[in-house]
Amino acid sequence: MTAGGRPAPGKPRRVRAVRLGPRSVAALVLVGAVGLASFGWPFLSPPGARVNAHAQDAPWLFAGVLVLLVAVVAATIAESGLGPKAVAMLGVLAATGAALRPIGAGTAGLEPMFFLMVLSGRVLGPGFGFVLGSVTMFASALLTGGVGPWLPFQMLSMGWFTMGAGLLPFPDRLRGRTELLLLAGYGLLAAFAYGTFMNAAGWPFLDPDGSSVAPDPAAGTAANLARFAAYCLATSLGWDTGRALLTVVLTLTLGTPVLKALRRATRRAAFETPVVFEAPELCEAPELCEAPEGPGRLPR
Repeated sequence: MTAGGRPAPGKPRRVRAVRLGPRSVAALVLVGAVGLASFGWPFLSPPGARVNAHAQDAPWLFAGVLVLLVAVVAATIAESGLGPKAVAMLGVLAATGAALRPIGAGTAGLEPMFFLMVLSGRVLGPGFGFVLGSVTMFASALLTGGVGPWLPFQMLSMGWFTMGAGLLPFPDRLRGRTELLLLAGYGLLAAFAYGTFMNAAGWPFLDPDGSSVAPDPAAGTAANLARFAAYCLATSLGWDTGRALLTVVLTLTLGTPVLKALRRATRRAAFETPVVFEAPELCEAPELCEAPEGPGRLPR
């Protein structure tokens, strides 16, 4: 850093397509709190709570609330600086991610879109990452026909997944193999976390009669946590492992050129430079401006 607080010459500086203001941060915290409540309410409610009598209805109610909250967050972030160039970048990356998802859909959790979300969040920051993750999951659901009550939970989980990559340390200084290892490690853990959150979204729908892994309203928090862990191991461990390993492999093999392309695109887009339209200058010598050809003609 120079004495004036500006980045030293030659040092890479992170370009933010979306700058989070106080309202955007407050909206993200709000949607995060409601999202955590929607995922974790079976563990938080006491055995005798009346909410347990409507266990089958609660996920639908939370899904409706999440749709509104995600819309509020997207609108707030757009108000804080999602300009036309950032919208164009968002559209390109969301379309690419949506196109990547069907490639491995239905095959052991092989979903290549996750590695693109990690790299995009790293380069473009947490604000852009949350919007990108949510929009990409929504677009891919439309593409694959996966629209249902689980979609808001997928959008929120993918938003957290991509935003987390933007919150990793040393975005302006860490480069090369060390950065790839950091992103691969994050992708490995976050891929399992995504699967766990999605399991929590569908777990309350299970019928508790005769099942040792379904939620039991009469049991305590510890017993339900043990049931949920057994449910994750029995139903999604293999799928989550495939997703995590593919994310690691693609990050280590394709991470360097993709990161360079994303950073080059963000530099050329100049998100932080406002677009100003100026009136054309009047020609001071009309007779020369009207000349058809010749070295004496002035530019108009």
